Amino acid sequence: MRYVFAVLLLGLSLVAQASPDQRFTELLDEHWAWFMSQHPEYLTYRGDRSGNDRWTDMSLAAHIERDNQRGEFQRRLQVIEITALSEDNQLNYRMFQRRLEGARKEQALGLNLMSLNMRDGPQHQYTVLEYTPMQDEVDYRNWLARMQALPTLLAQYRELLEEGVSIERVQPRAVMERVPAQLDNSIADSPEYSPFYRPFKRMPATMDAQLAEELQAQARSVIANQVTPAYRDFKDFFVNTYLPASRPEPGVASLPGGDEIYRYLAMRFTTTDMTPEEIHETGKGEVARILAEMEDVKSEVGFDGDLQAFNEFLRTDPQFYYETPEALLEAYQAVSKRLDPELVSLFGKLPRMPYGVKPIPAETAPDTTTAYYMPPAINGSRAGYYYVNLYRPEVRPKYEIEVLSVHEAVPGHHLQIALAQELTGLPEFRRASGVTAFVEGWGLYSERLGYQMGLYTDPYSRYGQLTYDMWRAVRLVVDTGIHYFGWSRQEAIDYFKANAGKSEADIVNEIDRYIGWPGQALAYKIGQLKILELRATAEARLGERFDIRSFHDELLGAGAIPLDALQARMDAWMARQ
Repeated sequence: MRYVFAVLLLGLSLVAQASPDQRFTELLDEHWAWFMSQHPEYLTYRGDRSGNDRWTDMSLAAHIERDNQRGEFQRRLQVIEITALSEDNQLNYRMFQRRLEGARKEQALGLNLMSLNMRDGPQHQYTVLEYTPMQDEVDYRNWLARMQALPTLLAQYRELLEEGVSIERVQPRAVMERVPAQLDNSIADSPEYSPFYRPFKRMPATMDAQLAEELQAQARSVIANQVTPAYRDFKDFFVNTYLPASRPEPGVASLPGGDEIYRYLAMRFTTTDMTPEEIHETGKGEVARILAEMEDVKSEVGFDGDLQAFNEFLRTDPQFYYETPEALLEAYQAVSKRLDPELVSLFGKLPRMPYGVKPIPAETAPDTTTAYYMPPAINGSRAGYYYVNLYRPEVRPKYEIEVLSVHEAVPGHHLQIALAQELTGLPEFRRASGVTAFVEGWGLYSERLGYQMGLYTDPYSRYGQLTYDMWRAVRLVVDTGIHYFGWSRQEAIDYFKANAGKSEADIVNEIDRYIGWPGQALAYKIGQLKILELRATAEARLGERFDIRSFHDELLGAGAIPLDALQARMDAWMARQ
């Protein structure tokens, strides 16, 4: 007994002797392990197969328990004095604190009860296959287990949505009306046509034939008897209960306490203290600036008519479009290959991980944006991928391909995210950080770098770059307009069409995205403007000593961080120069 007591005292003594940095690092490690255990799909996304047989528990009880656990992490964090930490850990502390506070705030506002929109939710569950390895028997049995767990997951989502209805935390009807058709993708007349069966159509050549047939038979049974009936029941609930209860107004401000919700989301996504009013005015100023540059391009090509007529010409003239999805994909691939050699003049450090170009899956293409990026697995088991939308090539302009590629691939998302994953000496949550204002601000800033990479040599491609810059400027106006100033969906569509040359199909998809994801669209332009401001300041202060490669390396050298932290980092870099 004396021995046990002595060991206990020694342990307490060692804890007491641990430095603040050591205690903080241990807390971060413990939180990260807990976070990963709670989100098995994220494990899959990172290339870790240990959670491939499970889904995240979406039940109300699980949400409450996770919130309680975050509260405990907050309590333990507050015991550590931030000024006693190293300079690097002080930034880690502030970012970790913001992460915990943000997650708890969202739950307190009831945003977790609105976790289904046209781009996210159980109607897209099969898209996990895009980054799930299917190489051996274990992988297939894990996928069978995940399919068997789908009825429980759908019941959990139903519980969340029902709670949302009861406390007036519901999504807008305009966006929810897209969901039933999305659910139909998972309700197959025959198991072989289900997207969940896709991995079983082509089994690994190394797998025993009898085992392959056994797994295929099990998959057909699970889909026919569990997956499809569960989705059919969920759709019935959604159409007959949730959809009628969804709100008629598109803006989140129409909910009780909606102004507070939107002000919080604007702060969270921009990592600034800008008000919705300030963001709205910033957007209008950017729209006016870009319109003037668009007029210059219109004059350069000799178009006879106003800008609206020019935009309509660009939307409808066949010369600006490919006739087939295959030709469109080849064009994206060709442009991407041209980008890589130009990077060495702008960056001293380049990522080791490559990227590829893939079509967006046909099931989701009609309801999603022009393109998106999927990062590499952080363990190196999967490359990064630039996904492009080949649905209806007649509405995907040729003059947008260059600007879209520099945003989604390099020097945009792939270069920034792959470099962040390769950073050493950072806690895991920092290497995986997705601070939207930084990540998307960098992507939009990268579109300007296309000029230094030899792109936009013809006026129509330059107009494409301006169109994409305008697209993000318009976002500031319409997102605040919808969610803060009470705009209707049609008002937002009309404003977008009046000021940008995007196709109507893209515009409608974009507006519906903003309606279902309040505040996120603000991050792009606010982040870009901050990076442009930092570069202009550095060029003015350093003069001939300014080196663009060094500037970019420093900007990306800490991963994705809030804009105030980025300002402090770049101020220190300028002082050192």
